[in-house]
Amino acid sequence: MLHCLRFAIAAGALAASPLFAAGLGQPQGETILTISGAITNFNDEDSAVFDAEMLGGLPVVEFTTSTIWTEGPQTFTGVSMFDLLAHVGSEGTSISATAINDYAIEIPLSEIAGSAPILAYMMNGSQMSVRDKGPLWVVYPYDSDPRYQSEVVYSQSIWQLDRIVVSE
Repeated sequence: MLHCLRFAIAAGALAASPLFAAGLGQPQGETILTISGAITNFNDEDSAVFDAEMLGGLPVVEFTTSTIWTEGPQTFTGVSMFDLLAHVGSEGTSISATAINDYAIEIPLSEIAGSAPILAYMMNGSQMSVRDKGPLWVVYPYDSDPRYQSEVVYSQSIWQLDRIVVSE
């Protein structure tokens, strides 16, 4: 319950900012992400849909980290999952994130805070293609904290993400 209140407060603060005052808007390009479930802000019937430009218009988070799937440190750019979920008015306790190939994982909202994880849409300054784990990848700053170096966190680092369902 406390976590839901934290998201509600964050959503209120974001909605009051000029960046979010206009609502979700409508995608002008190809939809790359659909968020549904326990959310209060919609732009497509009962879901929130985003194109790359819409995601790029949200507050940007960038960090450099190593991953177990790439060689050497990589710089990831994206939006914090916390901010994204607040933007759509998340009222749930967990999310189910699903990839293009239907691989799905659950992430408790209690594990999403501040700038970790991010929904990365760029790696090393370039948009990620499906071939390179894109267009969206849930990424943690693995090198910054040992708690991000666990099998659970690695399993939550879903790439080729295209759907999120917020569960109550």
